[in-house]
Amino acid sequence: MFENLLNPIFNPLLKLGYFWAIIILSFLITLFITVVYKFATDQNLMKKLKDEMKGMQKEMKLLKDNPQKAMAHQKKIMEKNMQYMKHSFKPTLYTMIPIIIIFSWLNANLAFLPLEPGQEFGISVDFKPGTFGQVSLDSIPELTFLTSQTQEITRDQAVWRVQGEKGEYKLEVTFNNQKHEKIIIITDDRNYENPKELIKESDIISINIGNEPVKPLGKISLLGWKPGWLGTYILLSLIFSFSLRKIMGIS
Repeated sequence: MFENLLNPIFNPLLKLGYFWAIIILSFLITLFITVVYKFATDQNLMKKLKDEMKGMQKEMKLLKDNPQKAMAHQKKIMEKNMQYMKHSFKPTLYTMIPIIIIFSWLNANLAFLPLEPGQEFGISVDFKPGTFGQVSLDSIPELTFLTSQTQEITRDQAVWRVQGEKGEYKLEVTFNNQKHEKIIIITDDRNYENPKELIKESDIISINIGNEPVKPLGKISLLGWKPGWLGTYILLSLIFSFSLRKIMGIS
């Protein structure tokens, strides 16, 4: 609900494309977190604790032949580290809720590609292991079915291929006289409904819509891995965080 408040602010970024949108948003989020961290912590104390831990770690190397003193020294380092972590946690209290809201918006707008008018896409239903029989799929209004609306469950799954015009559709999956619904959107905008609908208290595990996941880096892969929005954000935030901390002199 609250993430909808961000639409007027962040939606214009989507017009730049997923790649630039995630770069800009990653930078803004990291900048926000870094600035809050700088002013919500005592930087003099943080630097002092960090320097003390570095000094104590150097002393540890000289005590490798004296296990008893080394253990006592290690305990002191852990106490300093706990003190450092305690002060580092304070900014998290200020940034946690805004970040949760922003991440909800990102997941609702950057995780998957929308279903476009006339596009062929898949709908699948996953069942509990060992489930068998026939399952039917209907939609209101009518989608164009490229496969039979009634499918046999094979390997705990039933699959359909469909396409449709622009609009909102209500899917109805019927199995064992039970109906389960799922809303989908076909649009030429960037909107989409969550592609996965979990079903409780049924032999059906989930209803899945064939929205393709967004790959902000396109065809670029990292050792065979093509990160989605979250993986791309993590990589970019690490780069931005390191750079901003250096620029701002943050300990």
